[in-house]
Amino acid sequence: MRTFLARSRVGRLLLAAGVAVLVIPVAIALAVGNESGFEDDDGNLAPNPLGLNFDWNSFAPTTWSGTAPNRTSEKVVSGWSFDGIEDASVTNSDNAFAGGTKQDDECATVGTAKPPNKDDLERVYFSTKTVLGHVYLNLAWVRIQQNTTSPSAHVAFEFNQSEELCGGSSDGLVERSTANGGDVLIVYDFEGGSTDVPTIRLSRWIAAGACEVGSHSPPCWSVAQTLGTGVAEARVNTSVVGPVQDNIAPTAEMLGINEFGEAGIDLTDAGVFPPGQCRSFGNAFAVSRTSGESSTAQMKDLVGPGNVDIRNCGRIIINKVTVPSPDPTDTTFNYTTTGGLDPATFGLKDGESQDYGDTVLAGSYTATETDPGPNFALSNLTCSATGGHGSSATTDTGTRTATIDLKAQDTVTCTYTNTLRLGAIKIHKTSTKGNAPLAGATFGVRRASDNSLVASVTTDANGDACVPDLTFGNYTVTETAAPPGYQINDTTTHTVTVDSVATCSTGDPETISFSDTPLSEIQVLFRSLAGPGVTAASIDCGVSPVSENGAPDPAFDDTNETFTGLVPGTYTCTVVVDP
Repeated sequence: MRTFLARSRVGRLLLAAGVAVLVIPVAIALAVGNESGFEDDDGNLAPNPLGLNFDWNSFAPTTWSGTAPNRTSEKVVSGWSFDGIEDASVTNSDNAFAGGTKQDDECATVGTAKPPNKDDLERVYFSTKTVLGHVYLNLAWVRIQQNTTSPSAHVAFEFNQSEELCGGSSDGLVERSTANGGDVLIVYDFEGGSTDVPTIRLSRWIAAGACEVGSHSPPCWSVAQTLGTGVAEARVNTSVVGPVQDNIAPTAEMLGINEFGEAGIDLTDAGVFPPGQCRSFGNAFAVSRTSGESSTAQMKDLVGPGNVDIRNCGRIIINKVTVPSPDPTDTTFNYTTTGGLDPATFGLKDGESQDYGDTVLAGSYTATETDPGPNFALSNLTCSATGGHGSSATTDTGTRTATIDLKAQDTVTCTYTNTLRLGAIKIHKTSTKGNAPLAGATFGVRRASDNSLVASVTTDANGDACVPDLTFGNYTVTETAAPPGYQINDTTTHTVTVDSVATCSTGDPETISFSDTPLSEIQVLFRSLAGPGVTAASIDCGVSPVSENGAPDPAFDDTNETFTGLVPGTYTCTVVVDP
């Protein structure tokens, strides 16, 4: 349980006409908070229902992971990303920079030490959101119970772009970067006293130019820029504000006077996030300093480092799916976009994706699939947004367009599903005699474009044969074999256009019909009854015989002529007997 050195009046009673009225002072957010929608300068954590109604406790309840006293927490509420980092306190095993470490020292050695009372931090909080193209950052620090009435506070918050650890270090510090304008250092200086207003300064890690410490040379922290009204605002819970309730701590607690400070910063107006350029900071830590006037101040308590997500960009992913999958046609589907996506056009096959990464500026975009016909039709188009910062997307399958409203830190994924449009060719075979269904006829079906054989089918008892799963286009159908006892009437190649969705049993398959002629044979047998060779005969039916008996009966010397493969018609056979 905390005890407080001083307690402010959070309200006062007025007696009027015998009625007690509780008057509560209301802190009014300045320009930054009004624009961002976050109560960043009232010195407490409580949402004010009469004001912006969003403050640090709006993230409650929070979940802290890890092992105390070095836990972290993250959450997204109403588009605000929250990150909290816990630190050991009132112990010699507290994380700290080695003695004499200065702010300019890169990849400094980390050890353990017990910081002075006013420099002993318990937690730091970060929240960020992009509003109307401006990136807003809120900072807060919590320190241990104070033993003086107006202790100063000097806290430096460092934000890094790199993920490369310092020389294999296990303490989480990363290499500083001068890219993209450089890493960022924000110093929160509060000299103490109930009416003091904190000063917020910003430096960049630079490769060239003037250093904050004049005797240093780059790379170094640049000359600090004091962030004025409209760019930054801050407040500490001095006696004017009084004790405040912290509901986002691992365990909710009351914070005494001068034990909590916050600030709100417009990082876009501060030049950290120039319009139209992606910036991203994923690592942060806070350190208390002996003073705030110079980067030569000694570093004391170290909180973190920990992961943060401060960026003005999001991510867009376009996925391609076909039915069936894998796509038997190996088709490439083409897309066009608006909004400045790079590449503006691209092609995808089944199972492929166009991932623009997390460097897409928050804004409006469209992605449109070129008409996938004739072989495919867009059967489904869905988009989903993750991240919780308010991104959305609408889809129109008629125009095959996804319209995306991308918010910073979110990912929007759109999936285009195309179904292969397949048709069928149904072949019907009949006999010229009575138009009866004819089984056993064989047909070859080929793709007209390259004459490749698609299928060879044989008619069934109903005289039908069907070729399913045909992509749209032209095909040729040719009868290759007639049933036994029949003659192919049409040996020509017929072109069939498949342009409607169908199977062999559903829809409207393409149809083509053929007929074959039944064949007959005539057999004429001559025999000499007087004995072999006594009489002989010649047989002529006007057609060539297909076969002749080659093994006559020894007793009679038979002549046997067979005329086969005869189409329907009139045939006259002449037999001449000559003894």
